[in-house]
Amino acid sequence: MLEVRFLGPPSVRWLVDGMNVIGTRPDGWWEDRHGAMVRLVGLLERWAAANGEEVTVVFEQPPRPPISSTVIGVKHAPRPRRDSADDEIVRLLAADPEPGTVRVVTSDQWLADRVHAVGATVQPSESFRAQLDGD
Repeated sequence: MLEVRFLGPPSVRWLVDGMNVIGTRPDGWWEDRHGAMVRLVGLLERWAAANGEEVTVVFEQPPRPPISSTVIGVKHAPRPRRDSADDEIVRLLAADPEPGTVRVVTSDQWLADRVHAVGATVQPSESFRAQLDGD
């Protein structure tokens, strides 16, 4: 059972480029893309609950079957296509009244440049995945 602890307001809100983080581990995820997405959501739930962080993961397309969470936000781009998750992350940031309080997890330099342009910060996917995995 997942224990949710609230440690006060999060210092930063997180937007996670889901497939970018999944791709940091060559563990055969491409053979079961949906399973990899479910595993990432589970890792993010545990990390968010343990650290009191507000987390939203963004995927390129709607997971089939759907993945839901009561701990984190699970979003997807409106239309699957190349860079659609990146575009959705930038859209979410542009609509945010305080993008400076958001940290985006990605190793995509083009997305990182767009994120910085709207005032948010970036953490590389590989170092974030190491945090999730407890490395």
